[in-house]
Amino acid sequence: MPILSFNSRQINLITGEKNMTIRKLWKKRLKVGDRLHCYWNLISKERQKVFEAEVTSVEIIKFKDLIKDDKLAQEDGFKDANELKREFERIYGEVDDETEFQIIRFKKLPIEEWEGEKIDQKAMIIQKADILFDLGKYKESKTCYNAALKLDPENVYILNRLADNLTRLGKFQKAIEYYDKALELEPENEHIWNNRAITLLNAGNIKGALNSSNKALKINPKDTTILYWHGVILEIMGEKKEALKYYDKAIKADNKNVGAWNARGDLLSELGRKEEAIKSYENALKFALEDDESATLWNRKGNALFELGRFQDALECYDRALELEPENDIFWSNRGVTLLELNRFEEALESFNRALRINPKNEDAKILKEECLENL
Repeated sequence: MPILSFNSRQINLITGEKNMTIRKLWKKRLKVGDRLHCYWNLISKERQKVFEAEVTSVEIIKFKDLIKDDKLAQEDGFKDANELKREFERIYGEVDDETEFQIIRFKKLPIEEWEGEKIDQKAMIIQKADILFDLGKYKESKTCYNAALKLDPENVYILNRLADNLTRLGKFQKAIEYYDKALELEPENEHIWNNRAITLLNAGNIKGALNSSNKALKINPKDTTILYWHGVILEIMGEKKEALKYYDKAIKADNKNVGAWNARGDLLSELGRKEEAIKSYENALKFALEDDESATLWNRKGNALFELGRFQDALECYDRALELEPENDIFWSNRGVTLLELNRFEEALESFNRALRINPKNEDAKILKEECLENL
């Protein structure tokens, strides 16, 4: 029973958009008509059967010829033959010019013709799409969601997730089309209206974003995510006091809402209400730290304290941020500025040097380093 294992690079094979793969020649050669049992990441905890197939052709090719054939490499999902060469040397170790590989072409079999365990293909493809989406592999997850949509064209979950995916890829207009298809099927789905608002916001259509957000709020005026994003939209529109009200509403509904506390802190800081901003950042940190440390929040709290002239407290915040992200040049630069204010010039110089080692293009660090040198 020949077995093939695929990974996320070969997503087009998993979804059925391609039907060819290149593998090192096995001791027992494949032949036309052989049954293939194909899996996702066979040796990992994510192992799962994806389909069965029948071999339609097998061609043997030597490595020296394979690594010259860009067209064949591209058919197998590589950019060119050089990329294939690097990947095959990584997978198979040392291979010489005469090492033989097999070009396997196959046709996927309908589930009712499988010999082994049957699976729910749509559920499997959606699961893989969700995993890839969560990993930030948006091109691959889009391919999976499209494949799942072919199996179920009126599935609201798939339509919504595909639109989310297209938003991440910057394809805002296409994303709106899929949200609209989903809303034709479920016009009272507040989460899709909210997602549509976020996409329109990213596309620069503020008025459209507000209209979608209003519809989401009308359906569910207590949802914390909808309240938060309504606040974001209002803040971008310049309605800062109104935005603050919606952040407060989100916090009232869920006092552990880190995003709302953080947004509230940023807005209060911008409004010059520094002490209140710090309290918001402290709450954001308190609840964020229940799950994980947040370097960005420590940095933001440090910025607010710095603006209040509380330099020693700000320094402690930047140090906490750097414990979590030691290679962040912005944090090092902020630390250096604070040390300058404390007249600790040698330490400030060390911070600016560290920032410049990480990012030689940090212009602020370059200028501030010169100021340090003048004071030494």
